[in-house]
Amino acid sequence: MRRGDRLFEVIEILRRARGPISAEAIGRELSVTKRTVYRDVAALMAQGVPIQGEAGIGYVLEAGFHMPPLMLTSEEVEAAILGAEWVRTRGDPVLAKAAATLISKIETVAPERLRTSFIDPVVRVAPVTPPDEVLDAGAIRTAIRGRRKIRLCYADSSGAETERVIWPILLGYREEGRIIAAWCELRTGFRYFRTERIRAGEVLTDQIPRRMDLLRADWERAMADERARYAAAGRA
Repeated sequence: MRRGDRLFEVIEILRRARGPISAEAIGRELSVTKRTVYRDVAALMAQGVPIQGEAGIGYVLEAGFHMPPLMLTSEEVEAAILGAEWVRTRGDPVLAKAAATLISKIETVAPERLRTSFIDPVVRVAPVTPPDEVLDAGAIRTAIRGRRKIRLCYADSSGAETERVIWPILLGYREEGRIIAAWCELRTGFRYFRTERIRAGEVLTDQIPRRMDLLRADWERAMADERARYAAAGRA
């Protein structure tokens, strides 16, 4: 039995038990040693599973804990693999590592019949060459979460550089490279900034003077108006 499957079995045994159950009893049901049960329970507790235990008495799963079985179809597994692989090859290092960890976690709890999808997946993502960027994507995400302004030296399509202070709203991931949706103090309007055109940048301590949900709503309205203008111009 794979360790991931065994961890779920430990939870199910504790769930079924009407009182404290010893590591020895759990081990007998799973055909493993007490030492293995100790390690499994410690791993579950480290992951936040509310297990109470006391030497000589046994383990108890706190009432109210619920972990439904993960029921996945082949298509759902392939979608997860494809999406995580896209992030792993196109995301910044932190998100790339998180994508690899996510796939590992899904593989651990996926049904046995779907395990080959992880070993020899039928979907692939084409390799890309990441663009050179001076402002770390993790710093941009942190700025958005913390409502912090960012100062940029930004080059336009002709190479002309300007100093900007922006209020970042979203970080978009494209096939190659990233793009920041933001309010630009210099232009007094919403703009997009390609991260590979940022020549220098820093996250400031200054906070964005608006609630992020309201700022994002204004951005969405502005983008909808812009799309409507383009559509009207196309019909003219």
